[in-house]
Amino acid sequence: MSEKHAIQRMRHEVRMRMLTVVKVQTLTPHMVRITVQGPELEGFPSASPDDHVKLFFPVADGEFNMPVMTADGPQYPEGKVPSPARDYTPRAFRADALELDLDFVIHGEGPASTWAEKAKVGDKLGVGGPRGSMIVPGDYDHYVLVGDETALPAIGRWLEEMPEGTQVTVLAEIASESEKQALAREARWFIRGASPSLDEAVAALPIPAGDTFWWVATESKRARELRSLLVEKRGIDKDWVKATGYWQA
Repeated sequence: MSEKHAIQRMRHEVRMRMLTVVKVQTLTPHMVRITVQGPELEGFPSASPDDHVKLFFPVADGEFNMPVMTADGPQYPEGKVPSPARDYTPRAFRADALELDLDFVIHGEGPASTWAEKAKVGDKLGVGGPRGSMIVPGDYDHYVLVGDETALPAIGRWLEEMPEGTQVTVLAEIASESEKQALAREARWFIRGASPSLDEAVAALPIPAGDTFWWVATESKRARELRSLLVEKRGIDKDWVKATGYWQA
């Protein structure tokens, strides 16, 4: 890969933060935006739209048993049940207000969805990281962003942060028409189970002129299959494709 399109990787010091919910906003029937705030957000680094932080949720008694970062990695308190943890995208960070927006898909199972569905102002949330950032250069001629609901926070942030005039195509899969979100750019929406499917659209999408960066975030197995489709069947340069599993079936 030429230096022209070189991806920059940054490492960050991993810090654990205890934050407070200050706002809960329903975006769609199954997506909620929760804003957390606190002085521990001072110096919070998030250099890329698809960064991820680890969120820590309270255990049964309401306590947070979060790890301490050591030379040997994270160490949880001995003899205590570790706080459940899940990876999430920092949707937006406002350094002046020390506020962080996090978007949650409400799907009825798991510690994150269960917590988010009941979250209210004043609740606490543990946030660790981000550990690093992968910065995609802005020198491509075109960008194609592909994902399901779990990718929408990263896609939404990416579209907001792109310079005006950037050529971008967005293909997004949702469960129903009611799950469409307002984004900074136009998107092509695909309803899960309907035709054409997201996968069919990726297979049929005309390859844009010039150099194009392809970003895919879906269920892990599907992300691998879409990467294979793009690189092996459609002949896209493998260095111009990033496909990430955001969850596992």
